[in-house]
Amino acid sequence: MNPMKFKDRIYGDVEITEPVLIEIINGPTLQRLKGVDQIGYPGPYFPGKGYSRFEHSVGVCLLLKKYGASTEEQIAGLIHDASHSAFSHCIDYVFSTGAAGEKEHTYQDDILADYIKKTEIPEILKKYGFDLEHILDDKNFPLKEKDLPDLCADRIDYSLRSTVIFGEMDNVDWFLDNITTENGDWIFTNLEAAKKYARLFIKLNSLYYSGLLSAKMLRTTGDYVKHALSKDYISKDELYTTDKEVLLKIEPNHTEDKHLKKLFDRMNGEIKCINNKDDYDVEVFCKSRIVDPLCKYTDKIIRISEIDQELKSLIEKESEPKKYFLKFDK
Repeated sequence: MNPMKFKDRIYGDVEITEPVLIEIINGPTLQRLKGVDQIGYPGPYFPGKGYSRFEHSVGVCLLLKKYGASTEEQIAGLIHDASHSAFSHCIDYVFSTGAAGEKEHTYQDDILADYIKKTEIPEILKKYGFDLEHILDDKNFPLKEKDLPDLCADRIDYSLRSTVIFGEMDNVDWFLDNITTENGDWIFTNLEAAKKYARLFIKLNSLYYSGLLSAKMLRTTGDYVKHALSKDYISKDELYTTDKEVLLKIEPNHTEDKHLKKLFDRMNGEIKCINNKDDYDVEVFCKSRIVDPLCKYTDKIIRISEIDQELKSLIEKESEPKKYFLKFDK
């Protein structure tokens, strides 16, 4: 099998030679993710800043490869987002139960194993002698996945990708040059890099991951899809196509269903809304994504919050889910 070459916006020119990775990348499950936006429905909120779940998934695999992770862990990284529906985490505002689901954004993770088992991926893994259950167990791959506030390949990739795409920094190589892996942990080798990265993550979270614009996008897109499902304009299975296909399936119903059209206009920013806790139509939570990186410091490996008191306070404050109160124009 010929090597697969990628030109990645973060890791540059990379060649993948492992046949199992190439087959998974070329398969329909990963290819579908090219039509699923990482952010959700960014057009009206973050114009020109979207990128696909495919780009991120391959990015996690490439990051793990760069730091010497096993082929198994690279596979786990490659398929970790396969169960995302159209509009990514907007679906947490469709299927998850109440505030808990909005605060955690775990719907995709909760269904990942069952979803993967219904795809072509198990047969590809079997063909090359890999155990599916082992690969689906995150405990086996600490570089790929860890709970917040720890670093993992997933968070490192989407944060660096966001940094470049949102124009917060043109070159993120400095972070990659000052981080290493030891015993399943990502560790900064440079105190300045650790501090700068922690502050960068706080900024990304405040402006993008859990900011007001994201709250509007997540809630309005979720409301639109939820209403379409309730009216059988689209089936649950059809949500596991692409963003564009889902919209094309639902949009013909706008003429007859005025409420659906109103939700569509809200989703596209045609109906404005403000954050007003004293007078609101709907409340919405956003998950906060904040990290507390490990760092080599005075011959020890400790968290940045143990070194920098100001950062400790910021990390504690910003880690709480954000709550907004959306008031829509009539």
